[in-house]
Amino acid sequence: MTEAIVHGIILAFGLILPLGVQNIFVFNQGAQHARFRSVLPVVLTAAVCDTLLITAAVGGVSLVILSLHWVTPFIYGAGILFLCFMGWRIWRSAPAQEEAGRLSPKGQMLYALSVSLLNPHALLDTVGVIGTSSLQYDGTVRWAFAAATVAVSWIWFLSLAAAGRLLGRLDATGKVIKGLNTASALLIWAIAVYMGIQLWRSF
Repeated sequence: MTEAIVHGIILAFGLILPLGVQNIFVFNQGAQHARFRSVLPVVLTAAVCDTLLITAAVGGVSLVILSLHWVTPFIYGAGILFLCFMGWRIWRSAPAQEEAGRLSPKGQMLYALSVSLLNPHALLDTVGVIGTSSLQYDGTVRWAFAAATVAVSWIWFLSLAAAGRLLGRLDATGKVIKGLNTASALLIWAIAVYMGIQLWRSF
């Protein structure tokens, strides 16, 4: 069981560390709220979504999804549109004007749901990597593997929001956050272009 837990931790960190739209959103909300507790809705929503996706994947949903050849192109197509919108949303936010980027608890939850459940990388990583990796384990050991990946997800989102809050306190002028938003939007659009090329080559 120890081997499965270590495997789950290493795998989860490997998947969650790369900069993506979900991480960017959690970090930005942490930076744009005056209190850490104000960003808890986005942290909890993102973590719960990851927990549900991992549970479904380990429970066998990954096998069903991967057997449907049209699912991956569909996810990529929808994901490209979603990433283009999120890039535009982040691009036009102006930290110097706090209302542009700061969301209400309801807004945080809705956006967190979208970046978690409509994010193609999150879906494909969870289903294609975590789900299939769990197949080498049985019974209790498999769910210990799943619990380890879930724990990493919760710790990561809490840490990411806290890091954003720290940067927000240090960046009194908002220039660093504005630069981060610009770079984040460009990165998200680059990911969308890359996914578009992959989708084109698949036909």
